[in-house]
Amino acid sequence: MTAETWLSFTLAAMMLCFSPGPTLLLVMGQSLTYGKRSVLPLILGVLSGDMIAMSLSVLGLGAILALSATLFTAFKYLGAAYLCYLGIKAWRSKATKAEDTDKGGIASGVIFKEALLVTALNPKGIVFFMAFFPLFIDTAQPYLPQVLILAMSFLLVSGLSVSFYSLFAGQLRQKVQSPKLQTGFNKVSGTMLIGAGALTATMQK
Repeated sequence: MTAETWLSFTLAAMMLCFSPGPTLLLVMGQSLTYGKRSVLPLILGVLSGDMIAMSLSVLGLGAILALSATLFTAFKYLGAAYLCYLGIKAWRSKATKAEDTDKGGIASGVIFKEALLVTALNPKGIVFFMAFFPLFIDTAQPYLPQVLILAMSFLLVSGLSVSFYSLFAGQLRQKVQSPKLQTGFNKVSGTMLIGAGALTATMQK
């Protein structure tokens, strides 16, 4: 793999990862709800979900999803329903003090699981990895090292984008002490999550 090919891949990955979509809406919504406590679990959850999606693509599920409209639709609506569920839960969340949120308003494992499931259940991501990676693979060179380089590069870019959005939203949440404004933030984050669910439900292959 040449340096030019790697750079082209990285730039394409940045355009994808930093563009608003269901995962970033989840990240911002959860960060607005739970504050800076959610940043690390969200990052780890999204990266784990990306690794699962990439692994499923390599194993051939991406091709199956691309060919089967029924399976693609099932994955799509499952992910959309889960996002809407998280949005409703955020809407119903009560305002808490920032220090209470940081000390244990919600288990980090729960935030991690939610981010992982939303990312891994995104059929568009699985199909994307199947179609995207081969564009930058040199068939004259060993396959596995190239895939590993592309995968690690994508995870780095994904981690940077999630960190940026979650830290921004988390810091914004921490600066708000008014219960009324915190309730407003919860409703905004809930709306974003429900919107992410609607966006997922309208995805096409």
